[in-house]
Amino acid sequence: MSNFSWERALFEQGITAVAGVDEAGRGPLAGPVVAGAVILSADIDLTPFRDSKKMTAKARERVFALLYDLDIPCGVGICSPAEIDDINILQASLLAMKRAVLDLPRAAAYLLVDGKFTVPMDLPQEALIKGEDKSASIAAASIIAKVSRDHLMVDYDQQYPLYNFAQHKGYPTKAHKAIIAEHGICPIHRRTFKGVLEFV
Repeated sequence: MSNFSWERALFEQGITAVAGVDEAGRGPLAGPVVAGAVILSADIDLTPFRDSKKMTAKARERVFALLYDLDIPCGVGICSPAEIDDINILQASLLAMKRAVLDLPRAAAYLLVDGKFTVPMDLPQEALIKGEDKSASIAAASIIAKVSRDHLMVDYDQQYPLYNFAQHKGYPTKAHKAIIAEHGICPIHRRTFKGVLEFV
């Protein structure tokens, strides 16, 4: 379970709208990079929120549904494969995070951001390396980002059934690389990525 000490310290300063921000999908060869932003309140039960990478897909889906059922403010931001190719994956990840913050149903006053970099927007914020382990808000955002992206990749699987996106979600698995080698790439592949670039 992630803790809430960063958030509590900010609450004590009178800053209540603290958004955790994280992204999913920096490493895949296909599909968008997706970010989540979540504002947790002081009285929330923190037990469900942990690093999405340490949870099963089923557990992530459960917490994802819970966040929306409890009407917790959540935002989602997406950067397309074309944007990733255009501005590079780091800039696209940060832009997706900015879009997630802007998508929140209420304005955030402070951001806790997973990773080394802050979001390019005029809000006070703190970048936390391994943030999903340090902040429940970031852990919740990591679940929103991951599950939202997985849902998108399942939709893309319907559009491009040849590529098995529902299974590997665009990540560079052996099976995915073999399909690219055999059939070439499709419109949602990231053309600047090694493993795709060679087949453009």
